[in-house]
Amino acid sequence: MSKVEEIRKKDKLIALIIRNNYQCSGVDFITSDEYSQQVAYMHHPAGKIIDAHVHNVVHRNVVYTQEVLFIKKGKLRVDFYDDYKDYLESCVLETGDVILLTSGGHGFKVIEEVEMIEVKQGPYSGAKDKERFENITDEEVIIKLKNK
Repeated sequence: MSKVEEIRKKDKLIALIIRNNYQCSGVDFITSDEYSQQVAYMHHPAGKIIDAHVHNVVHRNVVYTQEVLFIKKGKLRVDFYDDYKDYLESCVLETGDVILLTSGGHGFKVIEEVEMIEVKQGPYSGAKDKERFENITDEEVIIKLKNK
């Protein structure tokens, strides 16, 4: 069983990576309650009943976009940057991996043809939603090896 990997700069969490081979029983909320994106891993046996429910209207003030990527197929290099656009490190995501990008900046390079799903808060605000900057070069990349 692999643990959830954290990408940090000092005490600041930049990303959480949930590898394809991560397992637990029941429900494991991987994110803390204050995150604007909540990510949980769920594993239930056949026949388990999850109570029917509706969600209440709860007003939330979301000021920072967090996004979740689900890698359906392929390999994707993720380059992590701090809030000042300084490069930190990179890691490779593979089929079945999930990542929550919590803070800082990020860029991507497709290593093998990739299919992925992105989930983030809306509504999308166009050009106001992000600030683009120059990617790191392949020669400068420092790959963080995934935990086995």
